[in-house]
Amino acid sequence: MKNIILILVAVILCIALSIVITRLISKKKNIRKSIRIVIATLLTVVLLLSASLSYLMIYYHSDSEALDALKTDENVTVSETNTAWFFDGAGTDKALIFYPGGKVEETAYAPILRKLAEKGIDCFLVKMPFRMAVFGVNKADEIMSTYSYGKWYMGGHSLGGAMAANYAASHSQDIAGLIMLAAYPTAKIDDGMLYLSIYGSCDRVMAKDSYEKYKTNWPKNAVESVIDGGNHSQFGSYGFQEGDGEATISRKEQEEKTVREILIHL
Repeated sequence: MKNIILILVAVILCIALSIVITRLISKKKNIRKSIRIVIATLLTVVLLLSASLSYLMIYYHSDSEALDALKTDENVTVSETNTAWFFDGAGTDKALIFYPGGKVEETAYAPILRKLAEKGIDCFLVKMPFRMAVFGVNKADEIMSTYSYGKWYMGGHSLGGAMAANYAASHSQDIAGLIMLAAYPTAKIDDGMLYLSIYGSCDRVMAKDSYEKYKTNWPKNAVESVIDGGNHSQFGSYGFQEGDGEATISRKEQEEKTVREILIHL
């Protein structure tokens, strides 16, 4: 949320700058003082925008294993559009639209989604502006209007999961279920919706107090699964995330357990 706050502050300062300039032109009094205010405001805006852009441009990159998972083979056809990566397996009835974690390159989640596609659940790995799902909450609209499936599911990791939940909450008539990886919903989820929450016991990134607080938004039949030894970072293939706990299982094992849990419930 830090980047959003900075951008909002910059916008407010731009508005203030416009007001100052307007007064300067209209009154033509205290010109030197007004010019100093304009310059100071301009510099502040430039610095804040630069800080915001710098923050947004630093992100976690996909590793080589994630990039390998983007290759088409006899089991899964992988294609890329402006909106998402499409993992097209043998399934024709179910599809999962997945929102990536904040400041994580979306392709880092290719290994998990590819495995789901191999097992009959086609997957769409969404590209987000600045790699922040908060700027693309409604990206699922384009996908659902272009493709036809019997059941649509939303899912995501961390911030991506929260934004996927927001979308599902306002489109409950279209979404059959939610897959939340180390994430929690800040909006009430319809009781008729499947809800699966998965997180690692060694996760130190997800705010556990907020996770517990927002359980009030879970549907009645929600399912919670804790991966013993898993952490926050290993839901994707992008390395170790700052502030996370050390996992006691491999990323591969966490991935396999996650896929298995999703397949059980979908």
